[in-house]
Amino acid sequence: MKHVTLLGAVFVFALLLTACGPVATAAPPGTNAPTMEPTEPMATESPVATEPPAATASPAATEAATEEGIPVTGGETTVKATLSDAFGPILVDGEGRSLYLFTSDTQNGDSSACTDDCTTEWEPLTTEGTPVAGAGAIQNLLGTITREDGTLQVTYNGWPLYYHSGDAAAGSTNGQGAENVWFLVSPSGKALQE
Repeated sequence: MKHVTLLGAVFVFALLLTACGPVATAAPPGTNAPTMEPTEPMATESPVATEPPAATASPAATEAATEEGIPVTGGETTVKATLSDAFGPILVDGEGRSLYLFTSDTQNGDSSACTDDCTTEWEPLTTEGTPVAGAGAIQNLLGTITREDGTLQVTYNGWPLYYHSGDAAAGSTNGQGAENVWFLVSPSGKALQE
């Protein structure tokens, strides 16, 4: 009878220990320390997320815009296509500013016919690296020429590209058809002549 009572007391004690926390169990043969059975899954530390290195802008890219509101371009310049309500697909820069070609330039030439005072109204699209084709533009139509001041002007299908000073915001196309020599550019690299 004493054995039954003692066995019952040990059983109740074991139940209480199990309910209150982890129970030490005998170590498997060949080990020195007992193992503990956790009552809850252990939290594992998740890997720390790392951010990609921030792109460093060139000094020219951080300069203020000119008085006409035309951005000063630096670094690798992006040319992409967008849909104009009035003219259909046209080329724009990475910020959505309309781009033009000048029919007085020579296609596939090595210089620009727009110099000196001309650049006040028609600022060249320049780059400090290889121009990049964004959505809708064709990479192998992009190129550069070296201007008289040593800057690289972006070309598309052999035509130097320009901004118009009258386009204060993305989507503006106020330079289209100016003097019948300045035209927006299609994604295939042709002048959108009216």
